[in-house]
Amino acid sequence: MRHLVLLLQIRQHGSLTRVAEHMATSQPAVTNALAEMESMFGAPLFDRTPRGMTPTALGNVVLARAQAMLHDLDHLARDIEAVVAGHATRVHVGVIPFISGRTLAAAIRLTQSRLPQRVTMTIHEGTSDALLPQLRDHTLDIVIGRASSAVDVSQLRFEVLHQQKPRLIASRRLAARLARGKLDWEKLVELDWILGAPHTPIREQISDLFLHAGVAPPVPIVESYTSRLIGEMISTNENAVSIVPADIAEELVHFAGVAIVPYTLDWTLPPVAMFTRAGVLRDVDATFGQSLREFYLEAEKARG
Repeated sequence: MRHLVLLLQIRQHGSLTRVAEHMATSQPAVTNALAEMESMFGAPLFDRTPRGMTPTALGNVVLARAQAMLHDLDHLARDIEAVVAGHATRVHVGVIPFISGRTLAAAIRLTQSRLPQRVTMTIHEGTSDALLPQLRDHTLDIVIGRASSAVDVSQLRFEVLHQQKPRLIASRRLAARLARGKLDWEKLVELDWILGAPHTPIREQISDLFLHAGVAPPVPIVESYTSRLIGEMISTNENAVSIVPADIAEELVHFAGVAIVPYTLDWTLPPVAMFTRAGVLRDVDATFGQSLREFYLEAEKARG
């Protein structure tokens, strides 16, 4: 395992001298260890260049496996801690923005009720582009993301769970005023918009809605995917609006006092899906997936 750590340190620092300093050892010791590793593999793992050491094609393969093995060891240590503390194990779940907290909480409760011991769930938030590489290198066990043609699903398996519909939300007074008239994109664009970051699926979908109506997309006053902030901004600003998935809108109605404007909107946002690594799932991962699947099915039935 020390050799694996050494390889990752060389990739990070690009210099055997800096690696030796970081690992509190001598440069000859680092050089000899690398030579031993390259002898074992029968080929160089790094190219020596004026800019530093960069992985070869073989080196990249070895480094990817090394990272995964070290993450698995870290998870093993955490699982042991969890068992000692009376928990069954840990599950690291990556979640993209605008996944309902109510949905996640229900799936976690159901998972814990189905296992003989409690489970420690760790939630990591980020975009699909950031989370899926962490699934591959074993930092995460499950990712709840969006299934689209732009997503690299090599070495992964996925299951579509839910198709989110768009909802326009505003303060109760503004929502009542907007509901009295027809959908007018030219008037909507003049309002104070709370939107997510540029070049993300939902932001692009909202831009497409305006463009298809022949109107330039709005320039937001705030860019955020934090539901609580969106709800607070809209409930305290009589001119603020946002478009969010329906399940998020319903949560904000209850928790932030916003209102849903009864306009019919449509988009082609990729569906929410559950991603796991190809291979055999742990019981706890399979149980969480089943719990999440069942909650989404029940929610769909309740909406009719």
